Amino acid sequence: MKEIFERRSIRKYTGKPIPKEAVDKMLKAAMAAPSAGNQQPWEFIVIDDKTIFEGIMKCHPYSYMLKEAQLAIVICADLERETHIGYWQQDCAAATENLLIEAQHLGIGAVWLGIYPRKERVNGLKELLSLPERVMPMAVVSLGYPAEAKEPSNRYDPLRLHFNKW
Repeated sequence: MKEIFERRSIRKYTGKPIPKEAVDKMLKAAMAAPSAGNQQPWEFIVIDDKTIFEGIMKCHPYSYMLKEAQLAIVICADLERETHIGYWQQDCAAATENLLIEAQHLGIGAVWLGIYPRKERVNGLKELLSLPERVMPMAVVSLGYPAEAKEPSNRYDPLRLHFNKW
């Protein structure tokens, strides 16, 4: 559980390469996420091409950390696999969070870059990555070994708790 509480968005990376075994573990964790009716609509694109990073930076105004990243993983949904309409976003969000937690466990820094529902980001990534019409990009996770350290944050707020009714 410590990875959940210690995970922070890391935007500065060393140049150390991320081994394939670590990528496999992060993807396995992502695919272990719950999904509506077990529909598992997710698809993942692993990117290590710096020219593609540059393209993503043109589509997403807050993706500057890709300049230093070793990898990026794009989390997408294949809408033809969606049997429970409207739940693909939740499914892909759960997969993204699992990936982030496993990255933390492996000592890899990561940050979640939202794509969906911003039309300019969705359309930019669809074109850049040659995505089929049925595939919707949800998020990009920028990855690299941390070149910065951040203290865990305590976001627990008992004032936001409600029992039985508001």
